[in-house]
Amino acid sequence: MLLEYFQMIDSIETVEMDAGRLVARSKVPAASPVFEGHFPGMPLVPGVLLIETMAQASGFLVLAKNGFSAMPLLMTVDGAKIRNTVEPEAELTIEAHLEHDGSGFAVTKARISGASGRICDAQLKLRTIPFDKVPIGDIVRKRAEEVGLFTAMAAGQGTGS
Repeated sequence: MLLEYFQMIDSIETVEMDAGRLVARSKVPAASPVFEGHFPGMPLVPGVLLIETMAQASGFLVLAKNGFSAMPLLMTVDGAKIRNTVEPEAELTIEAHLEHDGSGFAVTKARISGASGRICDAQLKLRTIPFDKVPIGDIVRKRAEEVGLFTAMAAGQGTGS
């Protein structure tokens, strides 16, 4: 996890294409400029970055489901609940479940958990814009490869597991 670069997902563990489910992992760094102001002497991952982490996991799921045909962009966050704090070096599990995909939108339910149990959850709506209208397709594909999305997709293709 590189907080200052908004690279929130370290690896994708599984993609269950039939079930519309993705599981990802992240480890919060021991130090980050983010912690200098949030909060001095008591470093915590800002809640907005937890939301971003769920959005990125959801985005990777949508990319997998749509075959990288459209870029998912976060539009709304509904029912977000932050239930616990996240400190440096925490190991996080992020899950995203696809609720709807179509008409240029996708809806997911996502959650983050750690050693202390459930940390946060929310329903996210993402707008999907065709990559020919968004000039960052190559960057997104490179990042997806770095976190293992293609490997996870191949392992979960059509198996439901």
